[in-house]
Amino acid sequence: MKYPKEYIDEIKTRLKVSHVVSKHVQLKKRGKEFVGLSPFKNEKTPSFTVNDEKGFFHCFSTSEHGNIFDFLMKTQNLKFGEAVKTLALQAGMRPYTFSKADEEREKAWREYAGIYSHYVNFFHNELLNNSDSKLSLNYLKNRKLSLETIKSFKIGYVKKNLNLFANLEKKFTKKAIKECGIFYFDEKKNIFIDRFRGRIIFPINSISGPPIAIGGRIMEKNSFFAKYINSPETQFFKKGNNLYNIDKARALSNKFEQIFLVEGYMDVIGLNNNGIKNCVANLGTALTDKQISILNQFFNEIVICFDGDESGYKAAVRAAENSIKELRPEKQITFLFLPKGEDPDTYITKNGKEKFLNYHETNKILIHEFLFENLKKQSNNSPTSLAIIEKKLRYISGSIKDQYIKKYVLDYFLGKISQLTPNLSKGKKFAIKHVAALSETKKIYNESISISKEQLQEFSILYLVINNFNFFKNNSNLLIDLNFITTDGIEVLCKLAEIIKSNDEINLDMLPIEKSMLEKINKFASVKHISKNIQRDENKLREIFNEMKKDLKNLFLDKQIHELESKFSKDMDQTTLNEIIELKKLQNNN
Repeated sequence: MKYPKEYIDEIKTRLKVSHVVSKHVQLKKRGKEFVGLSPFKNEKTPSFTVNDEKGFFHCFSTSEHGNIFDFLMKTQNLKFGEAVKTLALQAGMRPYTFSKADEEREKAWREYAGIYSHYVNFFHNELLNNSDSKLSLNYLKNRKLSLETIKSFKIGYVKKNLNLFANLEKKFTKKAIKECGIFYFDEKKNIFIDRFRGRIIFPINSISGPPIAIGGRIMEKNSFFAKYINSPETQFFKKGNNLYNIDKARALSNKFEQIFLVEGYMDVIGLNNNGIKNCVANLGTALTDKQISILNQFFNEIVICFDGDESGYKAAVRAAENSIKELRPEKQITFLFLPKGEDPDTYITKNGKEKFLNYHETNKILIHEFLFENLKKQSNNSPTSLAIIEKKLRYISGSIKDQYIKKYVLDYFLGKISQLTPNLSKGKKFAIKHVAALSETKKIYNESISISKEQLQEFSILYLVINNFNFFKNNSNLLIDLNFITTDGIEVLCKLAEIIKSNDEINLDMLPIEKSMLEKINKFASVKHISKNIQRDENKLREIFNEMKKDLKNLFLDKQIHELESKFSKDMDQTTLNEIIELKKLQNNN
């Protein structure tokens, strides 16, 4: 049995090759590609590459090559069907079971996509080539849209007196045409009416490209009809599961770390028209978990940029409350509020790309900061209003799925609340516990989203030393040849070594180490979870410390090897190669 091509293509569209491969191979970014050690043979110098833009992996040492399905089949010993099921699950897609229902659904999908493609192409050509559509074309040109942009988005115009239903019936079944949502039945006249008559239409494409719905803008002035409408939801189109322009934007994820999320079709089109193509729009609904999940799959930062009016602000608040739960250490959500009365389309059309990007850099605000500032506006500093705010903030932070982000967002919120109640925070009796000072909380939060493996390992070693001074004073030889990598880590280690060597009495409250650094050590040291259990057993303490020391040395050697490999790829010098070989020998013996 053969999987439908559309089903396979959808999986490939939704999953980056690097995302699939990185679950099994440690990859490092190098230019437009990722590199790593071959999963097909033992090797010391990386020869395995992944190219997301082209959608394949290639191993130079074994000549193995292919897509995400090939990778799982070759590395995990899976059959093609098993690989498809595994990857469909990763992509958030329903499994294909080859049942009668699946076959009927696939047939219905092909007809559905065919109807929309025919409809979109027909009215796009009408807009460009029919003189009756000249007013609509001029409207778009007056909005400063280039012909290239109009063609790229396949914008069309549906004339009032032209009903395509009979034309479509020649190619598709009446049932399929009725269910696609383009037409509705007028019982009085006993005919099917085009839902988008008299409107400029914007095709809404699926993530893999084909149109699955339409947005329409009325052209008549003073009309009692809604200015914008969308296709109704169908079995193949759910507003909360789709984003306008996601098919084009996701293809740019190798060039851009961020994606601009705006409110309307014309905002997306206006940004594109002015050179900002990494943008999408939600489809007239509150931002959903699914939409955030789709964007997180391809981009590291989501910039939510809604209109600079009251309704835009309220939509941004709803978006922040809905999306903060999806925040992760490697991802970021920020908000950008344009000057009052502006939307992304009008602002960039007036001011140009450079000014828009500069405005973004200087005015964006992190999601947790925005949520606090919004609630702060509702406070009159009375005990009641402050209690309500704290309750809401605890609820918001509690909704965050990632435990680390949840912790630091709560710390940030409580730190800000303590600033609003300075008298309450002065005395020990009423002090709010576990609240870091504002600047420290903010700094630690920002650092937590990009903390390195080297820092984590160093923090654990420093944690053990700080909490077991007497042991290390009697076993100072353990601190010899510690391969610390980071500047902060080296500085703290040197200070601790000096204290241990001296005969001065140790006072943990008076350590000459910055408070922020101590807080990071206490927060991030993974060894703290077992520290109490090993303090009473010196042999166990020595064993764990030596193991951590060995792991840190491997990280130190990794860093040196990576730097030399980068150098060797440029100069191909034999001396550099010899150094790499020697370091890898040391690593193998460690």
